Parts: sequence; structure tokens; C-alpha cells
Amino acid sequence: MFQYHVTVKEETAHILFIGDIDIDGTEVMEDEVQPALSQHKAVVIDFSEVHFVDSSGIGLLIKLVQTLQEGEVKVRIQHIRPEVNEVFELLQIGEILGPEVFE
Repeated sequence: MFQYHVTVKEETAHILFIGDIDIDGTEVMEDEVQPALSQHKAVVIDFSEVHFVDSSGIGLLIKLVQTLQEGEVKVRIQHIRPEVNEVFELLQIGEILGPEVFE
């Protein structure tokens, strides 16, 4: 089950994703996460508690990051676990989102 926790410091929102990111997270990501983050100038997404991301989760992440960037929100993704980073590398997510997104 996908969950998240948001903390805000000045103009930056820090969001901790918790759990698997898959098709079950679609509604939460679109209805809650995206609107909550789009009102900030910068967003840091912490993947330290994400152990699995499937293709639908990758799609959700790409859509979230691109939508935020279109709204001129700076996005950074940090603390990606090795098993998730392997998926990101296989799917060339760094090239899709840009190297400046990843720490």
C-alpha cells in the first residue's frame, strides 16, 4: 500500500514516499500528491522507503515530475534504494526526467 508524508520548510516541500508504487497508487498520486506539491516552488521526493516500483508506478512518477516542472516547480529525487535504482536505470528514467532531478 502506497502512503506519503509531507513536511514543508520555507518554500520547499519534502515528501517521503512509503511502500510500493504501482497501479494502486494512481488515485492517491493524482488526487492528493500532485495538488499538494504543485503549490510549492521546490519539491524533494524521498524514495528511502520505496522498495518496489512497477511500470505503472514509473508512469505515475514521470507524470508527477513533468507536471510539477511544467508548473515551474523544481523537483529533486533522493535516497533511491538500489533495487529501485536498478529499475530506473533499465528504463533510463534519468534521461527522461533529466540528471538534475536526481541526487
